[in-house]
Amino acid sequence: MNTLTLSFPWSRYSKKLTAKILNPRSIGVFSKEEADQKNLRLVTGKEGRKEDGNFIRFYWLVDKEDGGVVDARFQVFGQSALIGGADAACDIIVGKNYDQARRITSELIDKSLRDKETDPAFPKETIPHLSLIISAIEDCAEQCMDLPLPSGYISMPKPQEFGEVLENGIPGWFDFPLKQKLSLIEEVLDRDIRPYIAMDAGGVEVINLIEGKEVVITYSGSCTSCYSSIGTTLNYIQQVLRAKVHPTIKVTPNVDFT
Repeated sequence: MNTLTLSFPWSRYSKKLTAKILNPRSIGVFSKEEADQKNLRLVTGKEGRKEDGNFIRFYWLVDKEDGGVVDARFQVFGQSALIGGADAACDIIVGKNYDQARRITSELIDKSLRDKETDPAFPKETIPHLSLIISAIEDCAEQCMDLPLPSGYISMPKPQEFGEVLENGIPGWFDFPLKQKLSLIEEVLDRDIRPYIAMDAGGVEVINLIEGKEVVITYSGSCTSCYSSIGTTLNYIQQVLRAKVHPTIKVTPNVDFT
């Protein structure tokens, strides 16, 4: 309880997090009438209690045909960290389907608001607040489980936090057909990699998978001229794919396509 109600010095927030708190873009609500007019499902998910000092509620407009989150808003009562975290979560969720949204982690939200790759955006005391956000997202996703997902979409079990490698990789990885391997890699890119790159106006695409181990990628946007695309960004992409797909994966940038 003390952790949830403790105030945090603004100097300990990242600049991106501070900007989110001061100017949240997704704060607000959707009504049932708005959803019906657009033939979308209105989903609300909540966590926490006002009596305990922190409460959050998400509002999703979800496509009934493919489970995609068309738009997302939120309301919060409590610490400023909740505002910034919830607004960042909405940015990540919109454009994803509910199955992808339910795999969002606290670390993904934190990394999306970091000023520097190695410096957390949120003070460690805000972990319970981020957990409230994740729980509210899961609450929303649970209410969408009856909706279909996009054709060809392959659902994976919810991953562990980044850094915890799947033992021996995804079971049966090398026995999967190429199309299924690529689909699984694309899902990891969408969930754990592209949201970060997109924030710097960049992009990454897979152009080949060699023997199930070498993932050949090409960059787009600002990544084509960024030094980190062959350094820290490339290393991050490889680490994520090794943790979430298979530990033998090597990522190679193809400069001929950039």
